[in-house]
Amino acid sequence: MTTKLTLTVEKSIIERAKVYAKNTGRSLSELIETYLEGITKDSGDQSLSPKLKKIVGAVKLPKNFDEGKELRAYLKKKYT
Repeated sequence: MTTKLTLTVEKSIIERAKVYAKNTGRSLSELIETYLEGITKDSGDQSLSPKLKKIVGAVKLPKNFDEGKELRAYLKKKYT
């Protein structure tokens, strides 16, 4: 169930956020919801590296994404 939320945010930040949302193919509501979900999630989740956690929400990964497997494949390709 979704609920309407009213926020007071600096106009320049809203403008930049709208541009960012448009450039990433998402809505401003989706960005805010993803952010709020991320900061309120159980901090015991250690399945993602800190680098990957920084971009959560910016990239849509499949549910079965294996960071280690992808990193190994990338490094193998890079160094062979």
